[in-house]
Amino acid sequence: MAYNSAKSRYADLGIDTERAIETLSNKAISIQCWQGDDVIGFDGGGADGGIQATGNYPGRARNFRELTADFKKACELIPGKKRVNLHASYAVFDDGEHVDRDKIEYRHFAPWVTFAQTLGMGIDFNPTCFGSPMVKDGLTLSSPDEATRRFWIQHCVASRKIAEQIGQALRDKVLCNIWIPDGLKDIPADRLGPRMRLKDSLDQILEQKYTHVIDCVESKVFGIGLESYTVGSNEFYLGYCKNRQGVYNLIDNGHFHPTENVADKIASLLCFYDYIPLHITRSVRWDSDHVVLFDDTVKEIFTEIARNNALDKALIGLDFFDASINRVAAWVIGTRSAQKALLYALLIPHERLTAMQNSGDFTQKLTLAENVKLMPFGAVWEEYCARQNVPADNEWFDAVTIYEQQVLLAR
Repeated sequence: MAYNSAKSRYADLGIDTERAIETLSNKAISIQCWQGDDVIGFDGGGADGGIQATGNYPGRARNFRELTADFKKACELIPGKKRVNLHASYAVFDDGEHVDRDKIEYRHFAPWVTFAQTLGMGIDFNPTCFGSPMVKDGLTLSSPDEATRRFWIQHCVASRKIAEQIGQALRDKVLCNIWIPDGLKDIPADRLGPRMRLKDSLDQILEQKYTHVIDCVESKVFGIGLESYTVGSNEFYLGYCKNRQGVYNLIDNGHFHPTENVADKIASLLCFYDYIPLHITRSVRWDSDHVVLFDDTVKEIFTEIARNNALDKALIGLDFFDASINRVAAWVIGTRSAQKALLYALLIPHERLTAMQNSGDFTQKLTLAENVKLMPFGAVWEEYCARQNVPADNEWFDAVTIYEQQVLLAR
């Protein structure tokens, strides 16, 4: 049996594959709902502020029923624990009802809570500070227009309250992540003013303390139409979070310069924070949010988490949206790729490699690190999928094809 052979070979390196499988099975991945409908949402907004879903593959989900059905189908093909990563623009309104984002309430998301409960999942929540006429000149929480800024403050306040109520209903912690598109296309005349206004907005939003909410803010380098200046930069949020206990800087690996090593940032954050929220994506020359692959960038991020025994601190979410391929398949490919990267990281002899580094034996460290790359990782992954009662890599696509023919193409 391939797994038994792999198990023995890993044991020679001091790696317990059974422990790795158990660890992976207990680590939840927060799967973004917005892959299923191209970030359009249910409140008439849509994507802007540097966010674009390209492609016109048939079968896009058009409402809550279709989106949750597609999400559920994808989850049936994904092993392990999962969460629902939800944006505020996915409020579910009764027939004829509609409120703007500053007036949303928990009842608009109660159907999502019921859905998550039926699947045994938690929920993470994101205010939606884009795709609205109230984004004025590309600005929200940093706007010089007080009416605009007040609207978005109230939206984020409402979102945090909803996150707390979701946590109460599910008896769980809810990661509430604030991302804003604020920035300028050309060279700013004033960099400080918008950041001071953002700081004041965040202070107001975060004034109320909640027991079921983990608050975080998400930095970015730039967006389309915002190439010269981003208000919510990584440096700004690092400073804000360090001076505001209980608020964390979410790292989206697509939000940095292509030459930056995002994995290297994790160890720095671990020196100061007890949570490291993550959005795993794949950028192609810019923050394009392509479907996550089992590639070197993702492997290195999870390797940094595993080598530092930081799985309890790492809050892993996904953020990609591809409208050029089957959307259910995109969920499956991206989530399974992230899980593969985590399993790969758990099967590396980190303690031996660290000991070699500390003793100055860099030659043997490099040799072992290269040898690990050809270990029979695939056999352990296949065993994991079998134990989780999900199809193997060469089997799950048939289920998606049938679902497309019977469900998606009928829309």
